Amino acid sequence: MSTLDTTKNHAFLIDMTKCTGCRGCQVACKQWNQLEAEKTVFFSGEGYQNPPAMSEYTYTRIKFRDYQKNGQNEFAFYKEMCMHCNDPACASVCPVGAFKKTAEGPVVYDDKRCIGCRFCMIACPFGVPKYEWSKGLPLVKKCTGCHDRVREGMKPACATACPTAITYGPRAAMIQAAERRLARYPDRYIHKVYGKEEAGGTSVIYLTSLPFDELGFKKVTMRALPSFTWQALRLVPGIFLTVGGGLSALSWINHRRDRIKALREADETGTETAEPKEEQQ
Repeated sequence: MSTLDTTKNHAFLIDMTKCTGCRGCQVACKQWNQLEAEKTVFFSGEGYQNPPAMSEYTYTRIKFRDYQKNGQNEFAFYKEMCMHCNDPACASVCPVGAFKKTAEGPVVYDDKRCIGCRFCMIACPFGVPKYEWSKGLPLVKKCTGCHDRVREGMKPACATACPTAITYGPRAAMIQAAERRLARYPDRYIHKVYGKEEAGGTSVIYLTSLPFDELGFKKVTMRALPSFTWQALRLVPGIFLTVGGGLSALSWINHRRDRIKALREADETGTETAEPKEEQQ
């Protein structure tokens, strides 16, 4: 389990009663992270939202929920993104430490460490990490919490672009602000601050006027997930290192065989071939 002090983390407070569904946050995220557009088909997902799901090209999206109120059709909106858990399950199961909870709040990913095991995708209770299925050497992709912006004193791109619903600041202050709204407008909201305790606490806090399950929120434990994931996967890192070591040795042998073959062919043809530095004496 993480020993990082999360009391100074920053967090998103997302008031879905104020969301207009403009999807400016989606556009800002795409722009800042230089994410490609993806070809989509309308109504291919759960409802009106587009893209139909988060992917390697979409780190956040606005989910649409239609419902009836006083006999009229209404829309509710839900911003889906990485929850940036205080004690992230993705970091706890990664055998090479590719995920890390930062002091600022975002959970970040180091693609240079990743070995493609995808345990993070299985462990995440919110289904956030996505795989680059379109590439031959795929990596995991997810919302970064705009850590590059936050550590320079700026707000995340989506929070900057949102005109009404997203507030960003110290996590404790965001929880206090949410609780003040609940106390001031008890008839406007479901009396719950989602993310305060879910999965051990997250850096994304939600308020809504509709039941969370009706909006598509997943029901998760209040306990930090690493306490569960380590019970199930505590033997995996050792197994992975053994298998990974074997594969690395096999790869080295194959590459060495190819180098020797190339040198022999060069000798036979009389051409000069520079030997790899690691074999020069």
